[in-house]
Amino acid sequence: MLRKLRGWLEKRSPAQVITGYYLLAVTLSVLLFSIPAVHKPGVEVPFIDTVFTAVSVVSDTGLTVFNISETYSVFGYFIIMFVLQFGGIGIMAMSTFFWMLLGRKIGLRERRLIMVDNNQFALSGLVQLVREILKIVLLTELIGGIIFGFHFLRYYPTWKEAFLHGLFASVSATTNAGMDITGVSFATYKDDYFVQIITILLIIFGAIGFPVIIEVKAFLTRKKMKLEHPFRFTLFTKLTTSTYGILLVIGTILILIFEAQHYFKNLTWHESFFYAFFQAATTRSAGLTTMDITEFSMPTLLVMSIFMFIGGSPNSVGGGIRTTTFALNMLFVYHFAKGNREIKVFKRELHQDDIMKSLAITFLAILMCSISVVVLSMTDQQHSLISIFLEVCSAFGTVGLSMGITPDLSIYGKCILMVLMFIGRIGLTSFLFIIGGEKKKANFHYPEERVITG
Repeated sequence: MLRKLRGWLEKRSPAQVITGYYLLAVTLSVLLFSIPAVHKPGVEVPFIDTVFTAVSVVSDTGLTVFNISETYSVFGYFIIMFVLQFGGIGIMAMSTFFWMLLGRKIGLRERRLIMVDNNQFALSGLVQLVREILKIVLLTELIGGIIFGFHFLRYYPTWKEAFLHGLFASVSATTNAGMDITGVSFATYKDDYFVQIITILLIIFGAIGFPVIIEVKAFLTRKKMKLEHPFRFTLFTKLTTSTYGILLVIGTILILIFEAQHYFKNLTWHESFFYAFFQAATTRSAGLTTMDITEFSMPTLLVMSIFMFIGGSPNSVGGGIRTTTFALNMLFVYHFAKGNREIKVFKRELHQDDIMKSLAITFLAILMCSISVVVLSMTDQQHSLISIFLEVCSAFGTVGLSMGITPDLSIYGKCILMVLMFIGRIGLTSFLFIIGGEKKKANFHYPEERVITG
């Protein structure tokens, strides 16, 4: 039986195997969340809601159909934090970690799987990459948990409760899961700017992309390494950090403008700024919030939905089309309008395959989300169009923000969101390879002919 299974897996593409691993992670999570000790005494959760929660946790989305603090026990909190690591660090990174603990050799096939799961282009250095990712995520979560734990002593009566909330908040922010055990997200800390700043830093650590963090670490330690040549950041890091920063600034400014005469009308400048800044940061992929977003105006909700659709950076805990995809689309439009056939940025020229892939991903994402909005508008007509639109973008971007309609969705609505969350986590590139297979070279070519467009 095992030999047949192994033979079947060897015939699958890396993208298909990765998808199978994530489906297995969801299945195991369903079993873990079905353990009676996970829930508080007397709490019963329907099977469909257990599956929905498992998909949400594995994908690090944070959309829930019930209040976590009222449903799960302390043991359940630790199970959630454990499962969040598979979505945050990556299923192949976690598998590699266990393989290394068992002393198993990381073979060529395993390296290919790691390469696909982490959006890498080469097989070299993958095991070292996994080690760095594990160190970064786990150390960040630990440091964040300790800082929050000591700070939360002013909020909670015992040190156990304070450090439990601190660790969960740190894990949730670093993995961009958007889950909380307060029952009101981060509204408890709406006036605590220290908590908000630390949370934003943790969100950025998780969403900006692990290769970026690794490169920054290498840059800071370059003197100790005594490098012969000057250190140079890769194009990926330059493009990712600039796009991430621009989106964060633009998001903050737009929210401040749209809510100046609405939600922020009677607030001080620093209250308005931190509300806007935190919500702009959380739309990257985090899903945590310091307020009830239903009080925002329509333009703000639309902007937040668009930002969630873009999502985090590649090889991060974020979902969506990813920041670099959005950047490549904007660069393509700009250079096309200027009549340039080549796209140049940061003294480098972009590869045509990357441009084509970014356009294909964006088109598929728009089509998929549009169909989801239409179907949800039919199956869940009691909800407004903006709440459905935001819910769809939140699920696809693995963000977790909601206008409170998730618990009231029909079974069909929940299934649609589960598919969006799952695809948002594995990435549209892997999803495309599942449908169409790996890239192949053509054996022959037909004569080219122009087609009128536009």
